[in-house]
Amino acid sequence: MSFRSSLIPSALLATVPAVVFAHQGHGSGFLSGLGHPVGGMDHLLAMLAVGLWAAMLGGRAVWALPISFVAAMLAGGALGLSGLPLPGVEPMILASVVLLGVAAALALRLPMGWAVLAVAAFGLFHGHAHGAEGPQTGLALYAAGFALATMGLHLVGLALGLGLGRLAASGTLRMLGLGTALGGLSLIFG
Repeated sequence: MSFRSSLIPSALLATVPAVVFAHQGHGSGFLSGLGHPVGGMDHLLAMLAVGLWAAMLGGRAVWALPISFVAAMLAGGALGLSGLPLPGVEPMILASVVLLGVAAALALRLPMGWAVLAVAAFGLFHGHAHGAEGPQTGLALYAAGFALATMGLHLVGLALGLGLGRLAASGTLRMLGLGTALGGLSLIFG
C-alpha cells in the first residue's frame, strides 16, 4: 500500500460523525454487551489502537496491553455501577482514542510499566462509562459480552499490526495509528 492509498482509510476515519458515541443507551444480556463496543466509534477506535500499539511494541506488550485494558475496564465498570464518581469520563475516553492512535502512529516506545499504566487508565474510564450507564438487568452477562468483544477488537488490532509488520509496511501501520488519532479528533470537534 502506497503512502497516498494509506491516506484514504485515515481520511475516512477522520470523517466519522460525533453522533456515533457508544453511550447512547444499553440493552441487557450477553449479546447486547458483545455488540456494544463495535457500535460506538470511540470505543472501536480505542480498542483497535490498543492492539496496534501492542503489536508495534512487541514482546510482552502483545498480551500485557490488551489484558490490562480489559481488567481495568471491568474494574471501572464496577466503580461506575456502584455510583462512585470519576471526573472527566467522556473527555478521557476521547483522549484515549487520540493518544492511543498517536502512540501507534509514532511507534512510541514507553517502558512497559508506563505503557500498561496508560492503557489501564484508559480502560478504567471506558469501563466506568459503561458501569454507570449500563443495563440494570443481565449485567454480568452484558459485562462478559462487552469484555469478550473488547478483547476481540484488541486482537484485530494486533493481527493488523503483526501482519503489516511482517510485510515491512510499518508506514502503513503508522498511518492506521494516525487514522485512529484523526478519528478521535473528529469525535471531539465533529
